Amino acid sequence: MNRDIFRAYDIRGIFGVDFQPADFYQIARAFADRFQPKIVALGHDVRESSPQLWRQVAEGLVDSGVEVLNLGQISTDMLYFAVVHYQTDAGIVISASHNPAKYNGMKLVRRHAAPISADTGLFDLRNAVENGILSEKEKIHCHTIPEPIPFLDAYLTHLSSFTDLQTLSNKRIVINANSGLAGQIAERLLAETPIEVCERLFTQPDGTFSKIPAGRPDPLRPENRELTTQAVKQTKADLAVAWDADADRCFFFDENGAFVEGCYITALLAEKLLQEKGERTVIFDPRAVWAVENAVVSANGTPLLNRCGHSFIKSRMQETDALFAGEASGHYYFKDNFYTDNGMIPLLLILEYLSANRTSLAESVNRLRCEYPVSGEINFSFETECHLRDAMEVVQQQIYAFGNHPCIETPVDGLSVRFHTGFRPLAANGDRLGNWRFNLRESNTEPLLRLNVESIGSEDLLIEQTMRISEKLESLGGRRETKFRWEKE
Repeated sequence: MNRDIFRAYDIRGIFGVDFQPADFYQIARAFADRFQPKIVALGHDVRESSPQLWRQVAEGLVDSGVEVLNLGQISTDMLYFAVVHYQTDAGIVISASHNPAKYNGMKLVRRHAAPISADTGLFDLRNAVENGILSEKEKIHCHTIPEPIPFLDAYLTHLSSFTDLQTLSNKRIVINANSGLAGQIAERLLAETPIEVCERLFTQPDGTFSKIPAGRPDPLRPENRELTTQAVKQTKADLAVAWDADADRCFFFDENGAFVEGCYITALLAEKLLQEKGERTVIFDPRAVWAVENAVVSANGTPLLNRCGHSFIKSRMQETDALFAGEASGHYYFKDNFYTDNGMIPLLLILEYLSANRTSLAESVNRLRCEYPVSGEINFSFETECHLRDAMEVVQQQIYAFGNHPCIETPVDGLSVRFHTGFRPLAANGDRLGNWRFNLRESNTEPLLRLNVESIGSEDLLIEQTMRISEKLESLGGRRETKFRWEKE
């Protein structure tokens, strides 16, 4: 087993290369020994290798005396619901999210869907398996593995509680499920509403992902985005929504087919929820912050930056009793959803927002695009992890090469720097802001450096500075894997 499959907040690697099915059996036994659950909710995604790995985990739990609640084939956000709904001691879903079919892994939670990360026991499982401390543990065999339980109706009822479905106005939407379960769930959820699904992309579950461009079920891939954009234009839809393969992230496209960055969706949802619920805390990640900060402060909320990653966001939400959290990566978290992320609730809330305000998605986000233009996330791969970290260090040492008056922010996740080019506008709370800003961070899930750049009111400044930092990273051995959104075909 490759110990690197244990990441910051999940387990993930190449099936048959980084791990064997028997390794998942051992991880399950280590999980039972470390957390001592009596009953664990266990499900899996659509990947072809997932049922086999599910069986190994189930047997490992049963051999440790743990009862298994069989959830069958699920989306990741369905796991969080099931753990709370059935009051289990823990939950596990076999999934590798948006990675290609050759990958697999698992996400693990405790009671109340509280995440298990590197900080809360995930590496303890790795150490237990590596040290072989479970080899002498007696197998108990006190339970059998049950049949899957039907709980989709209960899950749909929970989702429907976030809005009055009958108040939604007529909208024509495109859905892209990336061969996961999201399409089927969305169809059921919207069946009794005025919403018309006018185009369906990859809505049949297919664990090979063979029909998806490059076999990567990730809505952020440029070739994948283009298919959704084309579908919106061809059908003249009002908007589109796309999910990753395990359906816990969602992404929006406006009526022109233009992709809507996650920071803008976070800003819209924060504004809506704060107006409805009152003054509360809203959490967001440091990749692109200005649009969200302004929306939260303007709605009398408390903005709070936090490290990227679902386990870190969820823990901070519980600590602060936050109302809502959003990440640029398309994860959206809700207090009323057990402080966990969900891929369907944002769709309902955006549809409700557009219906109540009698506006289009483009009209809603264009003001944010003009006031706070962003680069979107640009990924750079390096030959080795050492080269990657060296490049990060060089950028930090040469901050002044990128502009005058740099202000290095308190470290939250990676390197975040604000720059002043002369005029220094005021934020809604009266604080002085820079004219442009970047965040450069090491990915928690892939061997990449991720760059995000934003400016206040100047697309030209944004492009200039994004190109400058990108050229520096490429000179340090980085290979840019993401097309600039302003690049010509």
